[in-house]
Amino acid sequence: MIIQPIIDLASVCAIKGITNVILSPGSRCAPLTLAFARHPQIKVRTITDERAAGFIALGMAQELGQTVAIVCTSGSAAMNYFPAVAEAYFQQVPLLILTADRPTEWIDQYDGQTVFQQGIYGNHVKKSFQFPDSFESTDQVWHANRIINEAINQSIQYPKGPVHINIPLREPFYPNAGEEINFPSEPRIVQLDEYSQVLSNSSLATLSKAFEKFSRILIIPGQQKPDLEIQKVLDQLSIEKNVVVVTDCISNLQSAATISLHDHWLGNSDLFEALNPDLILTFGKSIISKSLKLFARKSSAKHWHIQVDGSGKDTFQNLSRIIQSSPIQILENLLQTLPKQDEGFYSKWATLQFKAKNSLRKNLNSAPFGEYRALQQVSQIIPENSKIHVANSMSVRYLNFLGSWKQEIYCNRGTSGIDGSNSTAVGCTFITDQFVTLITGDLAFFYDRNAFWHNYPMPNLRIILLNNHAGGIFRLIEGPANQPELEEFFETKQSLTGDHLANEFGFGYQLVRNQEELIHALEDFYETSLSPKILEIETLSTENANILNQIKAAIKVDLTAQ
Repeated sequence: MIIQPIIDLASVCAIKGITNVILSPGSRCAPLTLAFARHPQIKVRTITDERAAGFIALGMAQELGQTVAIVCTSGSAAMNYFPAVAEAYFQQVPLLILTADRPTEWIDQYDGQTVFQQGIYGNHVKKSFQFPDSFESTDQVWHANRIINEAINQSIQYPKGPVHINIPLREPFYPNAGEEINFPSEPRIVQLDEYSQVLSNSSLATLSKAFEKFSRILIIPGQQKPDLEIQKVLDQLSIEKNVVVVTDCISNLQSAATISLHDHWLGNSDLFEALNPDLILTFGKSIISKSLKLFARKSSAKHWHIQVDGSGKDTFQNLSRIIQSSPIQILENLLQTLPKQDEGFYSKWATLQFKAKNSLRKNLNSAPFGEYRALQQVSQIIPENSKIHVANSMSVRYLNFLGSWKQEIYCNRGTSGIDGSNSTAVGCTFITDQFVTLITGDLAFFYDRNAFWHNYPMPNLRIILLNNHAGGIFRLIEGPANQPELEEFFETKQSLTGDHLANEFGFGYQLVRNQEELIHALEDFYETSLSPKILEIETLSTENANILNQIKAAIKVDLTAQ
């Protein structure tokens, strides 16, 4: 029989909004599997590979903005969740991790599928709980209910993130034939009221006075979901107040009023003084651009960070003020009270943006065929009302080099690993009917091929596979690029192509090697289909590196021309 507290756990999840659960098959987790699978309000999907399962749940939770639960059996299964758990922690994505376990007395006793699962994720979860392993007293039942309520509340409390419950389970695991599961209609629920840090009028007035000391303000939003309200205020600050707003593609706040091509000039030391702000104001999470980070670290500007919980992230090594508020409250107050900023400072950034945009277009149009030019072509046909999931390494950097994007962009920049980008995109397709475009390099793609090993339709998934048969980014990093071991030990050359995977999973597939083939392949790429489509763009790593360096050099010349 299934013990009642496990049945109650599923009911509490459903009532508190966890209606999507990703299961990975196993015996020890059978009570959890059956409780979730039989609950009428919960949608359950089975993903065999736990590493893929964790990232698929991450993609679902990103899109939903609410907690998704993942369930696995005991032993190494729980360890395979770790990459996705770490990514969720640093991206502040809510996951409820439910790991079945052996009873405590059988751990480290040469029993099967046992590892030390209590606290297995360490500092990479907001909190870890140990479920009771017996329910002989009413206190233990109360304790189990308290744990599940607190865990779910922790996952959605700001900042959101993953929470772990380790659940030791004793045999028998399975109900008898004909035995029904009775879900309680009103289990005990501990409600969490929404919290928002709002500054008082007097605090806002004090802050306004503090901002008046600066005339060259640079705003850098970090990774976040699109926010039309914030976008509108940032655009007004730029247009009406001469505030410079620099946006990486993962900020999802790029517009015609923001600076999005900064990677093309911030490494130029001759421009530093003219571009140097006296205040850097940030909100959101990480940024992609290394040149932007180095520029901000070199600057002597004050760094103020807006964050509701007041936790400081000293990315630029010069943090001097943490503003405990929502970004929109501070930005709207700035729009109302900030004096107009230094016009020359603003004009310098705007002029560079204008020149870089024209130069990039000119030089890409005349460049040889390669990943850079191919992605520019792809960017023109991706539907605006769609999602882009992009892998790390060169893929996301190309998107940043290309500038302003109108689609919502996701990237696993919490840990910035190559693992899980396929799976995160797959999770997104489970939640939205919009097209989801995965832009990925070959190493990240083949590393996460089990993302597609399941039985669920993904007709809205489109995959742009940049296959240069190597980790091409290492040709652009000065250290490994100058080593004789580059090709064997850094690039990790491989000979795989996507056609076998496409055939194995029943995906549409096209291979292109030049501009004409690419244009032809894109004509029907976003037409409705019953299965995902892969467009593989095959190039040479050496040629891609040369093209990128040539374009960078040409843009540098154009930017310094009078």
